[in-house]
Amino acid sequence: MLALFVAQDARRAPLSRSESHAQESDLARGLSVAALVVALVGLYWAVVPHLVHQWANDDDYTHGFLIVPLALYFVWERRERLTGLPIEPSLRGGGLLGIGLMMLVLGSLGAELFLQRSSLVVVLAGLVWLILGTSFLRQLLFPLAFLVFMIPLPAIVLNAVAFPLQLFAAQSATFCMQLAGIPVLREGNTIVLANTTLEVVEACSGIRSLQALLALGAVYGYFAQKAVWKRWALLALSIPIAIAANALRVAGTGLLAHLIGPEAAQGFYHTFAGWIVFAVAFVLLLGAGMLLGKLPDGAAAPGEPKA
Repeated sequence: MLALFVAQDARRAPLSRSESHAQESDLARGLSVAALVVALVGLYWAVVPHLVHQWANDDDYTHGFLIVPLALYFVWERRERLTGLPIEPSLRGGGLLGIGLMMLVLGSLGAELFLQRSSLVVVLAGLVWLILGTSFLRQLLFPLAFLVFMIPLPAIVLNAVAFPLQLFAAQSATFCMQLAGIPVLREGNTIVLANTTLEVVEACSGIRSLQALLALGAVYGYFAQKAVWKRWALLALSIPIAIAANALRVAGTGLLAHLIGPEAAQGFYHTFAGWIVFAVAFVLLLGAGMLLGKLPDGAAAPGEPKA
């Protein structure tokens, strides 16, 4: 069998010098990419599994499982544009790569998970810029930026955002119930009814639905809108829609607790109300997208023709 392969190779026409050089260049590039992949796996060997574990065990971040497949789809969807781009490595990518690696080191030394995890996005962007060039980075900017949604917020940011949202939800719910003629008293984030007391805890602050709706708004804007400003507008509108929807959910929970009893504020009723209100928020987001669709696009997104 080996002799047959040798004989076949001997009958082949010799490669030209340029073809041989091209093959060697492709081989070297392939080996470099393989080495980078191995290096990335080694650097983030402990970071990524811990991140996935949090997705699986933290209800606030179960959407993290959808982020990576969607980001990969966004890359695949750009495949024709990417294959037509020239590979022009840029040393400026080395600076961005260095920043990402510094974030990883500092995060590891300080046991700061957010810094370690977010460094992965920066490192990937730096590698694309360094190896493939600026044109590739521009085309892959959205898929790379979309990966940010998979990273849980640090506790200091979460606490700073969650408590004001708790207060706003309690205030809004109290106002709505007073309009409905229900006797209610609010003390901070606690709502006192005639037959029960409701506390708007951190889990009821709406931070979970806010993060999920932001990611959903980014995906919806990407598919539904061509203009960059419309995509940003949908992303921005996701914030007040999510906050208002959560306030409505708390008010509805208070109403049910007044009419049915304390059991309406927990268990199945509480969970089901959360899903219903999130669906309402998504419908509102769809409506906002339809209204934006009726406005003139203006500038198209980078690399895409005007609609």
